[in-house]
Amino acid sequence: ARHSADGRTAMIRLAWNARCFAMVAALLVLAACARGDGLYGPIKGDNRPHAGVDRARAMPIQGIDVARYQESVDFIAARRDGVRFVFMKATEGKDYLDPNFTANWQRAREAGMPRGAYHFMNWCSSAADQAAWFTRTVPADPDALPPVLDLEWQNGSNCRPNKDRYETLIKVRTMLEAMERHTGKLPIIYTDINFHRDILQGEGFPNSFWLRSTAAPPEQRYGDRRWTFWQWTQTGVVAGVRGEVDRNAFFGSQDEWQVFLRTGCDSRAIAELAKSGRCAQTW
Repeated sequence: ARHSADGRTAMIRLAWNARCFAMVAALLVLAACARGDGLYGPIKGDNRPHAGVDRARAMPIQGIDVARYQESVDFIAARRDGVRFVFMKATEGKDYLDPNFTANWQRAREAGMPRGAYHFMNWCSSAADQAAWFTRTVPADPDALPPVLDLEWQNGSNCRPNKDRYETLIKVRTMLEAMERHTGKLPIIYTDINFHRDILQGEGFPNSFWLRSTAAPPEQRYGDRRWTFWQWTQTGVVAGVRGEVDRNAFFGSQDEWQVFLRTGCDSRAIAELAKSGRCAQTW
C-alpha cells in the first residue's frame, strides 16, 4: 500500500510539474508577442521590432529613407527585396550636400526605384538661404517623387533655435513654397512627435505628411493629423543596404500608390487640391 501511495504521489508531482512548465511556456509566448519579436527571433526586416507598429509591416507599399550613413546602396537588390520607394537626404541648411546624394539619385533612377529628395531644415539659417541652396542643388526631375521638408529640432547640435511658433511657421511656409516652385510638386512634410507638438499641431497644410512613430500607430501620437507615409522603424534590415535603415509604409493600396506616382498627391486630397491647379499628372 505504501508503494502504491508513493506512486500516486510521484504521478501527482509529475502532473504538477508539467502544468507549471506549460504555464511558464505560455507566459514566455505572451511576453515574446508583447515585445513583437515572435518565438524565433526578430521579425524579418527589423532588428528590434516593436509590437506597436505591427500594422505597418502588413502594408503593401514599403519604402526606405537613406543618407550617407547607409553608404553605397544597391537599389536593384533593395527593389527585389520589396522596397517600392526611397527618400534620400540631399541638403541641409544653407550649404550642406549629402556626399552620397548625387550617386544615390542616379543609381535609384537606373534601378527603376521611385525616389525623392529631402531637405533637413536648419533653424539657425534663414529660410531664403536654404531655399536658394536647395534650388541650386536638387534636380527638378519630372519623374521624381515630391520633395520632402524634414522638420525636427536639432538636438545635440551647436544651433540653438528660436522656438517661437509664429516665426518658425513663417520659415516653414517660405521653404515649402520655394520647394514647390522649384519642382512643380507639392512638398511632403516629414516630422516627429516633438516638433509636431511644438509647432505644427493644429496648423492646416495642403501638404502630405510623413510621420515618425516607431512604437505606436501615428493616430496615437499625432491625433487627427492625416498621414500619407509612416516611418515605423529605424532598425530596419533590407537587402542592398549596409547596416540598419529607416523603413516606411505608404498609407494605401497599390491603386492609390499609382495615383501618388502619377500626381505626387494623396488620392484622398486630390479633389480639393485640384482647385488650386495642383496634382496634375506628371508622368
